[in-house]
Formats: sequence, structure tokens, C-alpha cells
Amino acid sequence: MDVFLALLPDLLLILIGVLLRNVSGLGEAGWKAIDTLNFRVLFPALIFFAASGAIFTLHDLTAIGLGVWLIMALGCGLAWLFRPFGPQRFLDFAGLWQTAWRFNSAIALVATNALSAEIRSMMAVAIGTAVPVANIMAISALSRGNALSLAQTVKQVLSNPFFLASIGGILLSSSGLMPPPQIMEVPQRLAEAAIPLALLSIGASLDGRALARMNLFLGVLNGIKLLALPGITLIVARLAGLPAAQTSTLVIFAALPTASAAHILASVFGADRAAVATMIAQSTLLGCITLPLWLALLG
Repeated sequence: MDVFLALLPDLLLILIGVLLRNVSGLGEAGWKAIDTLNFRVLFPALIFFAASGAIFTLHDLTAIGLGVWLIMALGCGLAWLFRPFGPQRFLDFAGLWQTAWRFNSAIALVATNALSAEIRSMMAVAIGTAVPVANIMAISALSRGNALSLAQTVKQVLSNPFFLASIGGILLSSSGLMPPPQIMEVPQRLAEAAIPLALLSIGASLDGRALARMNLFLGVLNGIKLLALPGITLIVARLAGLPAAQTSTLVIFAALPTASAAHILASVFGADRAAVATMIAQSTLLGCITLPLWLALLG
């Protein structure tokens, strides 16, 4: 129930976005401008602030870092197996493909808020180590959909605001140096606006008829993200004899609904943003059911 209540504001913000879709003065151009602002300023601030505040140790980076990378690689591989059932245009497929391995970092922090300080710290490490890799994978796939060369793809990855924010935050955290609180309050305030605006934009992009029809491909992606990944992670973690805190962190990470930022990237690269918005809304809604079940299973 606590996790459902934590997800409820996200769902309500999406609903408000639906109601605001046709408000005079916004329109399609207005929502795309909001997506661009999120992509270039607000989400990078969120990523930088989260990564810079995490405490990284070599043990955490090897156990948790390697674990989340393998989880994302598994999601990527499983979703690729169903390529024939996805959109014909590769760019549209890539926009949806990324939702199989990306994760909602805000929900991650909310879901672990009531758990031990050790798990909360490990989840911060998981987010900090996963964000750069998730973005490299997503940007590479979407760049390929735009028929970019290898050099152009590398340039897109290295200049991506999400990637730069991730690397900058990790470097700042690892350096042991921290700017004055007044300086860090700037990215913190920007970060606070990122999730609400993204969820409103998702709602504005939703096709209600599409949301009501769960097709085979979207069903598979939701099944991979919310059921297969956490299930496989739990089995492997217990077979490997990982400590309870690491197991809980990795399973919760694997069970998270997909990221709101997936919609932002899809919009910026020209993929079908409405389809991605529908997938995100479905993932968030179903996550209200599946995430509490995984938390209960972990005890």
C-alpha cells in the first residue's frame, strides 16, 4: 500500500497532463519545448544531483554496479528477441526498446525510503552507476535509428546532457570535494521540476485508446521489465549467495517501472513519442501492482 501511495502522485500528474493536452497556448509545439527543456536542463540536473550525492566505494561499484549493468543488458537482449513484433521503423522500435532496460530513479528512491539506510545508500550507487550505461545504450539505439555513422553516434553519446551529467556527478562524488550548499541548491531546485514536467508531458502525449489496448509487443516489454528481470535477478542473487541488502537493492532496481526520461529521448530523436508515452504510463500503472509484490517477497 505504501508503494502504491508513492506511485499515486505520478499517475495523477499523468492524468493532469491528459487534461492539459488541448489547453490554449500549449499545443504540440509547447509540449515539445517542455521536452527539450527537460532533456537539456532539468533531467541532467536531477541526474547530476543524485550522482554527486552518492557515496561510492570499490566494493559497491563492483557488486552493485556490475549487477545493474547485467540487469540492463538482460533487458536489452530479451526485448531484442521480440523485434519482429515491434514497429517496422527501427527508430520507433528503438524508442520502445529502451523502455525494457531503463528505470524510474525517482520511484527507486521512494521505494527504498522506508527500508534500511544501507539499502538506500546502495540504491544511490545503483542509480549513479546505471544512468550513464542506460543512456549510452538508449542513445546508441536511437542514433542508429537515425542512420548515423559510428563517429556521429559516438559524438551523440559523448555530448548527451544525460551522459555528461552522470559522469560529472560521479567525478564530483569520487573527488571528495563538494561545492558550497548555495551552489548545489541550483541543480537541486532544477531537479525538483524535472519529474513533474515529464509526467505532465507524458499525459499530454497519451492516446487514451492506445492505453486501453495492450498489444503483444507492449505486453512483452512490460512483462520483461516488471516480471522477468526482477524474477531472474532474485534467483541469480540467491544462488550467488549475495548479502540480503545487495539482493534487495538489485531486485528492487530490476522491478522498477521504466523511466520517464525514455519519453524525452524518444521525442528529441524523432521516434514515436505517443507510443513511448503509452508504454511509460502502462509501466507506471502496472508497477503499482508488481513493485509492492516484489517488496513483499523480499520480506
